[in-house]
Amino acid sequence: MNANKKLAQFYDQLVTEFNEDTGVMWCYMNPYPRPCFTSQLLEDLNGFLQAVRNKVSSEIREKGSSSIKYIVFGSYKPGIFSLGGDLAFFTECIADEDRDKLSDYMRLSIDVMYSIYTNMDVPITTISLIRGNALGAGFEGALSCDYVVVEESVQMGFPEVLFNMFPGMGAYSFLARRIDPVRVERMILSGRIFSANELYEMGLMDVVAEDHFGELEVENFIKKLEKTGNTRKAVLQIRNQINPVTFEEMLSIGELWVKSAMSLTAKELKTMRRLVKSQDRMAKSLKTLVLNSQVSPAG
Repeated sequence: MNANKKLAQFYDQLVTEFNEDTGVMWCYMNPYPRPCFTSQLLEDLNGFLQAVRNKVSSEIREKGSSSIKYIVFGSYKPGIFSLGGDLAFFTECIADEDRDKLSDYMRLSIDVMYSIYTNMDVPITTISLIRGNALGAGFEGALSCDYVVVEESVQMGFPEVLFNMFPGMGAYSFLARRIDPVRVERMILSGRIFSANELYEMGLMDVVAEDHFGELEVENFIKKLEKTGNTRKAVLQIRNQINPVTFEEMLSIGELWVKSAMSLTAKELKTMRRLVKSQDRMAKSLKTLVLNSQVSPAG
C-alpha cells in the first residue's frame, strides 16, 4: 500500500482507499469468491457510490468544494479485472424459472452502471484501471467510466453470443458513444476478444500502459487532467449532450436481456454452465484475500 494512501473502508467485496493529497478515491473489487459481478459485489458498489455522492454533496454544501475529485475502479488481484456477470446465478434463475430474481439482479446492475456513468450527479471524474482481462459485464463496467486506462496484455470483449445472449447492462449504449453502431454490433455479434491496443486504436481506451505500470499511468493521467481540466470537462459534457445515455434506455435493454435469458434452451444453458466451470477454476486459482492485511492492491 502506498504510504500516502489512507484506508477508507472495507466492504464484503470492495476495498476503498482515499489519497488526500490527490483527491483520488481508489475502489478495488475483490475477485474472490468468484471474479465476476456477484449480487454482493453489486450491493457493495451501490452502497459505495451512494456514500461518495452523499459525502461530495455534503462537502460542497458546507465548504463549496469536495475533497474527492476522482474515483478509480480496479481489481484487488493482478491479472483479472472481471469475467462479467454471475453466470452461476443466471443459470440458477433460469433453471428455476425465477424471472423476478433475475430482474432484480438486472435492475441493480443498471443502477450501478448508470450511477458510474452519471458520476453520481456530483462533480467528480471516474476512471477504470484495467490490469487483467475484462469480459462481458466487466467490459461494460469499464466503459461506464469517463476514462479507461488499460495495461497492454489485457484482453476484453463480449463472449455472450457463445450461449446465444448479448451484453445487456449498457454495452451497446456505452460503445455507441465512442464508435459507430455498425462496429458496435460487429463486436457484440462476433464474440471476439480484443487486445488493449486494438481497442485503443478504435477509440475505446484512453491510455495503454505497460504491464505492471497501470496505477502509475493513472496517476500521470490525472496530472494531465489537472492541467487541462476545463477543456476535458467541457469535452465530456459535449459528448454526453450529443450522445446521451438515459436510465430508461438502459432499463429497457435490461428488460430485453431478462426476456432473452429466460428463453434460453437446455443446450444453451449447458454451454453457460461450462463457462461457469471456467469462472470456478479461476476462483480456485485465486488465494482467499484477507482484506485487512497489508498487501498492496493491484487492479
